[in-house]
Amino acid sequence: MISKKAREITPFIVMEVLEKAAEMEKRGIDVIHLEVGEPDFEVPSCVAGAVQQAFTEGRTHYTHSLGDPELREEIALRYQREYGVDISASQILVSSGSSPAILLTLSLLCEPGDEVILSDPGYACYSNFIRFIDAIAVKVPVYEEDGFQYRPEEIAKRITPRTKAIIINSPMNPTGNILSLEVMKKVADFGIPILSDEIYHGLVYEDRAHSILEITSNAFVLSGFSKLYAMTGLRLGYVIAPQEYVRHMQKMQQNLFICASSTAQRAGIEALRSGQNDVERMRDTYAKRRTYLISRLKEMGFDIKVEPTGAFYVFVNVKHLTNDCYRFAFDILEKAHVGVTPGIDFGENGEGFIRLSYANSIENIEKGMDRLQQYLNEF
Repeated sequence: MISKKAREITPFIVMEVLEKAAEMEKRGIDVIHLEVGEPDFEVPSCVAGAVQQAFTEGRTHYTHSLGDPELREEIALRYQREYGVDISASQILVSSGSSPAILLTLSLLCEPGDEVILSDPGYACYSNFIRFIDAIAVKVPVYEEDGFQYRPEEIAKRITPRTKAIIINSPMNPTGNILSLEVMKKVADFGIPILSDEIYHGLVYEDRAHSILEITSNAFVLSGFSKLYAMTGLRLGYVIAPQEYVRHMQKMQQNLFICASSTAQRAGIEALRSGQNDVERMRDTYAKRRTYLISRLKEMGFDIKVEPTGAFYVFVNVKHLTNDCYRFAFDILEKAHVGVTPGIDFGENGEGFIRLSYANSIENIEKGMDRLQQYLNEF
C-alpha cells in the first residue's frame, strides 16, 4: 500500500529533463545543459581544504543539533556585515541544505488545513513541501510585465484566518528577478510571518538584494551554501528564526535529521571566512554569461520585458510559439539537443515560458544558442 502523499507528490520536471538528457548522452548525443540550476564551478579551494582538514582532525562526528557554534557565529556576522542586521547565533539552525530548513519551518507554523501564500510561478518544490505537511498552497499570480513582482493587493485578497505564512524568494527561481524593497515592505505590513528564501543572495549583477530582516523580525530566512559557493553536493543550509521558535525547531531537527554533516559545516565556516574572492570570480563570470544569453535571446526575437538581475536564470516567454511548454521543452531537447525547463514546472502561471540557466560555460551557452536558433528556423 502506497500512501496518498507518496502517490500525489508531483515530479520535479527539471530533473526529468536532466534524466532524459542523460539517457541521450549515453547514446553518444551531445546535450547542452541549460535546464538545471546548479553552479558549474568546482568548490573554492579553501572549502576543499577545509573538508580535508576536517577528516584529518577527526571532525566526523555529530555536532550540536543547531549546528557548529563557530558556523552559526560566522553566519550571524555575515548578516551584520552585509545587511546591517543584528542577529544572535542562537537564532540559527544549520541544516543539510535549505530543503530541510523549509520543511522544518513550514512544520513549525502550520496545522493541517492551514494556508501558505506563494507566487505563481515560483520555485517548484514549495507547493509539495506545503502539501506534504497537509497544509494548502495558496498561489498568487505574478506577471512578466511587473518583473514577476508580487502585487500586494492580490496577496490581500487571499489572506484568511488560516494564513500562516507568505513565501518570498528574491532573487527568484525561476525568473532571476529581484523583489523590490517597496514590495517587501508592503508584504511585511500584513503582519503574517514571512518565509524569505535568500539562497541566491550574493548572485546579483545590478543594485542589490535586500534581506527581509532589514524590514521585519517577523520572518524566517532560509538560505545556504549551494548556489553562492558552488557547494551543492555538500548539502549545507540554514534557517534564521525568531528566538522564541528555535527550541521547537531544534526538537524537530533532533528527531528528523539529528544534525547537518560535520565536515560540510567546517567547509561552511571556511567559505564564509575565506571564500569571498572565489565568490566574486564566479559572480563576474555569471554576469558575462547573463549579458550574452539575454543578447542572443533578444536577437532571436524573444521579448524580455524586465531583464533579470539575479540568480542564474532567464524566464523566456514562448507563447507565440506554443501553448504547451512541456512538450515544447522536450521537443527542443530531442531535436536541438539543448536542455531547457518548461515553465509549467513552476506553476500554472508559468505555462508559455521556458527557463534557461546560465550556470554553464560561455562556450556551451553559445553552442546552445546556435542550436536553439537553428531549431527556431526550422520550427
